[in-house]
Amino acid sequence: MLRSGLVDIKKDDAISLFQSMIRSRPLPTVIDFTRLFSAVAKTKRYDLVLGLVKQIELNGISCDLYTLSIVINCFCRCRELGFDFSVFGKMLKLGYEPDTITFSTLINGLCLEGRVSQAVELVDRKLSEAMALIDRMMDNGCRPNEVSYGPILNRICKSGNTALALDLFRKMEDRKIKPQVVQYNIIIDSLCKDGRLEEALSLFNEMETKEIKADVTTYNSLIGGFCNARRWDDGAQLLRDMITRGITPNVITFSALIDSFVKEGKLKEAKELYNEMIARGIDPDTITYNSLIYGLCNEKRLTEANQMMDLMVSKGCDPSIVTYSILINGYCKAKLVDDGMRLFHKMPLRADTVTYNTLVQGFCQSGKLNVAKELFQEMVSIGVPPSVMTYGILLDGLCDNGELNKALEILDQMRKCKMELDIGIYNIIIHGMCNASMVDDAWDLFCSLSLSKGVKPDVKTYTIMIGGLCKKGSLSEAGMLFRKMGEDGIAPNDCTYNTLIRAHLRGSDIGTSVELIEEMKRCGFSADASTINIVMDMLSSGRLDRSFLDMLS
Repeated sequence: MLRSGLVDIKKDDAISLFQSMIRSRPLPTVIDFTRLFSAVAKTKRYDLVLGLVKQIELNGISCDLYTLSIVINCFCRCRELGFDFSVFGKMLKLGYEPDTITFSTLINGLCLEGRVSQAVELVDRKLSEAMALIDRMMDNGCRPNEVSYGPILNRICKSGNTALALDLFRKMEDRKIKPQVVQYNIIIDSLCKDGRLEEALSLFNEMETKEIKADVTTYNSLIGGFCNARRWDDGAQLLRDMITRGITPNVITFSALIDSFVKEGKLKEAKELYNEMIARGIDPDTITYNSLIYGLCNEKRLTEANQMMDLMVSKGCDPSIVTYSILINGYCKAKLVDDGMRLFHKMPLRADTVTYNTLVQGFCQSGKLNVAKELFQEMVSIGVPPSVMTYGILLDGLCDNGELNKALEILDQMRKCKMELDIGIYNIIIHGMCNASMVDDAWDLFCSLSLSKGVKPDVKTYTIMIGGLCKKGSLSEAGMLFRKMGEDGIAPNDCTYNTLIRAHLRGSDIGTSVELIEEMKRCGFSADASTINIVMDMLSSGRLDRSFLDMLS
């Protein structure tokens, strides 16, 4: 039985077989026990293997090189690296010569624990404990192979240090070790995630030059990278290229492209890709369906979005909380918040923060503030943690619906809870104060941001405050703040300029308006609809010359 191999052996069967082997006389050889340990290790029951190995040693059976290699692998997988090196030392004391597999296992263990240097030392170029082990392999006459380097490359890339990984990748070649598709894929994927697409393509072309065949993983990394960079045409071209080369795309390939097309507002193209994947016999997954449902919701095609969810269920693909949140958001954006609420009550999954945020915002925007408050209280009471965004949505709703005092109470509670408040929260409050004609209070809060709140005002903060001062009629103070904005290194945006231009037009200060318009145009901005409307009103009443309109264009 042992000689024929043990595939997917169950725990109880393994223990039963081991016990019968221990009772056998004469005892089976260590080779027989090692076959059993190897089979159990493949089922990922590493603790069981370690326990069984201990028992054979208690029964006077000495482990050989292969048994000890399995033990090292099990300790690695259990993240017990200290024991790993203890076994390695024992191996050396017993006179065994560790082979490439043993060293590769230890290197993998080091990488699993994250003990890979985050940067190359500029002086001695030490890479890591794992790299030191590779050097030791060579000292012991073991030639590292591409498998030895794989875990290190993978770990370095996951730590975000692609440059270091690329340096190590080239060192492999210096040591006459030929990287294979797996190693290329690790680097290409990391380059794509860093947005270094041209370098990734260069490495991809290098593979072709060296006659290393790219696989679906290679293409998925590249397609995902181009899609994230909104270069969906390049992503689509890569799809055609891989099909031409006989590489079968999978659900990850299509999902990345479908998501990209949807986000670009190209739902028609996304559905064509969906139809193609169906024609190829590739089953869409939750991510695929979510992207399509999102696209349909964005176009307010809610009936079709619901039909798509029904279809995914009929295909055995369970909707996730993300699916429901997308649909609920679709209802809210279409001003059908009550329908969104009905779906919320029907869904079989526990709502998360995003779901609640969507509904709270929907009810705030529809003026049903009491329902929004109830939802907020509900999420707190059932243990769904409100995020800063949740509070921001609620504060914005309160301010927009004339409940500034309640918003200030909540802000005070947030401070007492020592929540990290970002500038977005303060922008909402300052805007609410300005709208409630509490411009002086808004100014006090604005001035305290950098001093006592530890938050730096952004362009939106300045624009809101400038708007508040303009509304109060304090145009000179607004102008001073506008200049201070530049001194603080914050460039005005189109909203800032338009706010000031409208204020000066209302005050019949045409000269300053002209100066601001010219400056705005030099910065590449143009008049918005509100500014155009004021100009048109002033033209019709004869307060402006016709040439003013030409200047805006």
